Amino acid sequence: MNPEKDFAPLTPNIVRALNDKLYEKRKVAALEIEKLVREFVAQNNTMQIKHVIQTLSQEFALSQHPHSRKGGLIGLAACSIALGKDSGLYLKELIEPVLTCFNDADSRLRYYACEALYNIVKVARGAVLPHFNVLFDGLSKLAADPDPNVKSGSELLDRLLKDIVTESSKFDLVGFIPLLRERIYSNNQYARQFIISWILVLESVPDINLLDYLPEILDGLFQILGDNGKEIRKMCEVVLGEFLKEIKKNPSSVKFAEMANILVIHCQTTDDLIQLTAMCWMREFIQLAGRVMLPYSSGILTAVLPCLAYDDRKKSIKEVANVCNQSLMKLVTPEDDEPDEPKPALQRQAEPHPDDTLAKQEGAGNGGPDGSCDSSFGSGISVFTPASTERAPVTLHLDGIVQVLNCHLSDMTIGMMTRIAVLKWLYHLYIKTPRKMFRHTDSLFPILLQTLSDESDEVVLKDLEVLAEIASSPAGQTDDTDPLDGPDLRLSHSELQVPTPGRAGPPITPGTKGLECSPSTPTMNSYFYKFMINLLKRFSSERKLLEVRGPFIIRQLCLLLNAENIFHSMADILLREEDLKFASTMVHALNTILLTSTELFQLRNQLKDLKTLESQNLFCCLYRSWCHNPVTTVSLCFLTQNYQHAYDLIQKFGDLEVTVDFLTEVDKLVQLIECPIFTYLRLQLLDVKNNPYLIKALYGLLMLLPQSSAFQLLSHRLQCVPNPELLQTEAGLKAAPKSQKADTPSIDYAELLQHFEKVQNKHLEVRHQRTGRGDPLDRRVVL
Repeated sequence: MNPEKDFAPLTPNIVRALNDKLYEKRKVAALEIEKLVREFVAQNNTMQIKHVIQTLSQEFALSQHPHSRKGGLIGLAACSIALGKDSGLYLKELIEPVLTCFNDADSRLRYYACEALYNIVKVARGAVLPHFNVLFDGLSKLAADPDPNVKSGSELLDRLLKDIVTESSKFDLVGFIPLLRERIYSNNQYARQFIISWILVLESVPDINLLDYLPEILDGLFQILGDNGKEIRKMCEVVLGEFLKEIKKNPSSVKFAEMANILVIHCQTTDDLIQLTAMCWMREFIQLAGRVMLPYSSGILTAVLPCLAYDDRKKSIKEVANVCNQSLMKLVTPEDDEPDEPKPALQRQAEPHPDDTLAKQEGAGNGGPDGSCDSSFGSGISVFTPASTERAPVTLHLDGIVQVLNCHLSDMTIGMMTRIAVLKWLYHLYIKTPRKMFRHTDSLFPILLQTLSDESDEVVLKDLEVLAEIASSPAGQTDDTDPLDGPDLRLSHSELQVPTPGRAGPPITPGTKGLECSPSTPTMNSYFYKFMINLLKRFSSERKLLEVRGPFIIRQLCLLLNAENIFHSMADILLREEDLKFASTMVHALNTILLTSTELFQLRNQLKDLKTLESQNLFCCLYRSWCHNPVTTVSLCFLTQNYQHAYDLIQKFGDLEVTVDFLTEVDKLVQLIECPIFTYLRLQLLDVKNNPYLIKALYGLLMLLPQSSAFQLLSHRLQCVPNPELLQTEAGLKAAPKSQKADTPSIDYAELLQHFEKVQNKHLEVRHQRTGRGDPLDRRVVL
C-alpha cells in the first residue's frame, strides 16, 4: 500500500494500524473508526460516511495485502456498529466486500469475514432482509468450509440470520425460492445440512407459506433423503414429515398435480428410505386429491406394480404400494367410460361428468369431483372435494394405463403378485369402462392367452376371469359375422347360441332358455369364439399346457361362463380340426371333465335326460366331435342313456384297429362306470327287461377287454345283474316296452352312426400313413 496516498478522513495512525499484522492494533484502529463515524452521523454527514466505507472497502478489504484485508473487514464492522439503525442505508456497500472475502484462500481471513458480517447483520437486523439472497449464497458456501473455525463462525452468523427471518414478517419468499431450488441439488454433505436447516426454519414461521412452493423443492428434498449421512437423512425425514402434516391439514391449497410425477420418479428408486417415503406420499396424494391423480395413473402404476412382488425384506414398501394400488383403482368409475368427443354446451350443463382436456384438469389443480376413494385405505382420511363444483372433471386416458399393464404382463421375470395385480386392473377396467377397454382388446388378447401358461394357479385364475369378461361383455359384441380364423372354422351362430348383433337390450341366447338370466349365465359376444379357437390352438401347440392345466382352465371357464356354450363351441371347432390326433386327445380331455367335474353337474343332468330341444342339439354337436375318440363316444351315449346306440357303436369296434391306447381308454371307462357319476346306470341294471341294450353294451365292453383287472371288475358287476335268463331274443325285444332313446324323433341315430364310421375311417387313414413312416407312437396290439 502506498504510504503517501491520502486516505482522509482516515488519519495516518488509523491507516497504519489497519495494515498492522497484529490483531490488537487493528482492533484499536477499528475503535477509532467507530468514533469517527459516530461524529459523522451526529453531523448527518452522509458524504463522509460513504467515503469512509468506500475507502475501507476498496483500499483495504479488497486489497492484495492480507493484513490490509483483515484491517478493512474489522473497519467495516466498526462502521456498522457506529451507524447503528442507520446502517441499513449503507448495507450494500458494507456487505459486498465482506462477502468477497468469503472466497479468500486464507482460512483466517475467511473467519474474520464471518466475524465482520456477524457484527454488520447484528446491528442491521431486519434491514438485511432485502440482501438475504446474497447472504444465504455466501453462507451456503461457508457451510462446507474445511476449516473448523470458519465453519463455527458461519454457524453463529447462520443462527443470527435465522432469528432475524423468524422475527420478521417481510421475508421475500418469492425471491428466495429460485436460489433455494438451485442450491438444494448440492452434493456436499454440509451444504445439504445447511439447506435442510433453513427449510425447517422457514416451514416453522407462520407467516411464510412454503407449501405453495413445495413443487419447486420436493425433488431436491428426495435427493437429499438419499444422503450417506444418517443425521442428514434424519433431518430430511423430519422436513418431509412436516410438509406431509401440512398437506393433510390444508389439502385445498396443495398443488398435487405438479408433484405427482416427482413422486412417481422417486417411487422407483433403489434406495429403500426414498422409495418408502415417496410411496407414503403417493398414498396420501391419491386419497386426498382423488381423481386429480387419474391423469398420472400410468406413471403411478409403473412405480407401484413392481413393489407388490417385494418379499418380507421390503414389507413396508409392499404394504403401502398395495394401498396406493387399491386406492387408485377405486378412482375409476363407470363415468370414465363416457366417449372422448366433446358434448354440446347444453348437454354439458345438464350432465355432471363431461370429458375435458388434460390441460384444463391440470389448470384446475385441486381435487376431484367425487369422493370415490375408500376411507378404509390409510388412516381414515376423507377424500378432498374442492369447494367449487364447476371445475372441469378429470378424463381417464386408458392408452397409457393399458400400455403399462401390457408391458408388466408381458415381462415373465416379474413377480406373481404384480401379475395378479395387473390382471385385477384389467378386469376392473373391463367392468368399469368396457367400451373404452374393448378398443385395446386386440392388443391384449395374445398376452392374456400366453398368460394361461403361467406357473401360478392364482395368476391363471385371474387371467381366466379377464378373458371370461372379454368373452361375455355386451360391449364386446361386434358386427363381424365371421370372427374366426379362416373359412374352414366358420361357425353357425345359431348353433353356438350367440346374441344377434345390434339387438336392443341385454342379448338373450338360446343357451340360456329355461335358465335364469343372471351373471352366472352370461351371454356371449363375438370375442367368445376367438377365445375358444385360440385356446384350442394353444392346447394344440402346447400339449403340456393341456395335460397340466387343461382341466383346470376348462372347469374354471365353465364356472365363469356358460358351460353349455363352452362345450358346444369347442365341439364344433374340433369337428373341423385337421390334426386328428389332437382332436382325439382334446375330445378325451373334454369328456373326462364332463363326466367327473362337480362344476358340470347341471350340464350332465341336462344331457342325461335330453328332454329339451336344446339338450338334444347339444348332444348331437358333442357326438359329432366325440367321434374322434370311439370310447368317449360310447361314454357320451352312456351319460345320455342312449344304450341301444352305445351297443350299435360297440358293434362297430370290431372294424377298428385295437391299440394299447384304445384298450387303456376302455379300461378307464370301466373305472368310470364304477364311479358315483354312473350310479343311475348301475341301478338301471336291476331293470333287465327295459334295459337290455345297456347290458349288451356292457357285455360288449367286456368282450373287448383282455383278461385284466378291468375285465374282472366289469365281469363281477355283470354277475350281479338279476335273472340273466330274462335277456330276450331279437323277436322278443320287438314286443318289449319302448323306453330307449333310440326312438327319440328329433335325433337321427342312423346318421350319427354313419358319421362315426366316417370319422373313424379318417383316423384309420392317418394311422396308416403314420405307421408307414415308422411312427413309434402307434402302438398296435397283435391279436
